[in-house]
Amino acid sequence: MAKMWAGRTSGETNQIADDFNASISVDKRMYREDITGSMAHAAMLAKQGILTKEEADVIIDGLSGILSDLDSGALIIGTEDEDIHMFVERILTERTGAYGKKLHTARSRNDQVALDIRMYLRNVCDEDIELLKELCAVITDKAEEYEKAVMPGYTHLQRAQPILFAHQLLAYAQMFLRDIGRLSDCRKRMNVSPIGSCALAGTTYDTDRRFEAEKLSFDDIAQNSIDGVSDRDFCVEYLNAAATIMMHLSRFSEELVLWSSCEFGFITIDDAFTTGSSIMPQKKNPDMAELCRGKTGRVYGDLIALLTVLKGLPLAYNKDMQEDKEPVFDAVDTVKNCLLVFTPMLATIKVHEDRMMEAAKGGFINATDLADYLVGKGVPFRDAYKVSGRAVALCIEKALTLESLPLSDYKELDAHIDDDVYGFIDLYICVVKRISEGGTGPDSVKKQIEWVRNKISL
Repeated sequence: MAKMWAGRTSGETNQIADDFNASISVDKRMYREDITGSMAHAAMLAKQGILTKEEADVIIDGLSGILSDLDSGALIIGTEDEDIHMFVERILTERTGAYGKKLHTARSRNDQVALDIRMYLRNVCDEDIELLKELCAVITDKAEEYEKAVMPGYTHLQRAQPILFAHQLLAYAQMFLRDIGRLSDCRKRMNVSPIGSCALAGTTYDTDRRFEAEKLSFDDIAQNSIDGVSDRDFCVEYLNAAATIMMHLSRFSEELVLWSSCEFGFITIDDAFTTGSSIMPQKKNPDMAELCRGKTGRVYGDLIALLTVLKGLPLAYNKDMQEDKEPVFDAVDTVKNCLLVFTPMLATIKVHEDRMMEAAKGGFINATDLADYLVGKGVPFRDAYKVSGRAVALCIEKALTLESLPLSDYKELDAHIDDDVYGFIDLYICVVKRISEGGTGPDSVKKQIEWVRNKISL
């Protein structure tokens, strides 16, 4: 098949080179954006008198038919064309004759692909934001369901202080809300139209780039035509946001894996999101959480791959930039698939409040509260800290908890301690006493739940 770019060269390339050069197997997913962009371009050409209204109407009707046929499956995208742009133009020309050959006036594939991927990623950002909002909604529902469940909070993966399980969940909601903010910011910067930049220098035709941008719901146009075709910052920015989303999902997945182990026993993941072993019949493996954790690496790789492609490129367009779409599309698919499986997995976990409380009691995580109790009795904090530490050592020696250590033992440690200490170091009371804004206290957690729900409703 003769190449549409034949002229300076014969247009005849080695089949191996053809296969190596082609991108249609990757960029065909942007057919909808390519056709929609072409409709707007035809309308602009007619508005400016570059095409007649009749010519534009025929082209737009032809493009509409192609889009309908692709959506319905009546038309299949093959591999004989170099890319999605050439496919659409070829089919249009087959259906409309000479009219189709006029569509590419005042544009290049360079600005066309830059337009398509911006439109595609703009929609992806919207979809990801909605998926993240759904996840945040599940987090708040779970937090409300278990708003009184006490668990050990950890630092260095060592039991540290008592917290509400809801408080731990809501920390992830904060992460995902920041992800929503990153995607929103990224979308704003990508929502700039490059079409009309042509190959790199603009065009001699009297075009109206702003009309075309407005028809495609862009906020502005690229102010420099060279930058318009060579900018892929928005792809890098999306990949950065995607990598951060995956990092947050990976951290959350790690906790679910730990919590669902026999050693922790804090939660049970629903059977629908686990698998068994081929040899060990007792096994119930948290594979979906592990896959979310594992797939994080590939999205990191997608980001590094594109940064590496772009790092040494001179202006303007270079064929290297064809390599932008594979990592972008891989990240798009990976983030979407992980969010789609993670949200219902979290929604269906069963929480074992008794096991959490048992772990909290066994970790002496109210030792700080014991020190605070002594400070309230007039003991300097550093002295109180040492008394509390000795109490923990004594409990370990006697296989007791701070709550079960006899008052006589406390008295030997420090005469300021009285029987009111037991109410002070009760684990739930320890949580209730943490009244600082944003802390783990029940009132604070309720406010956090409402705050998150308000954010995702905007």
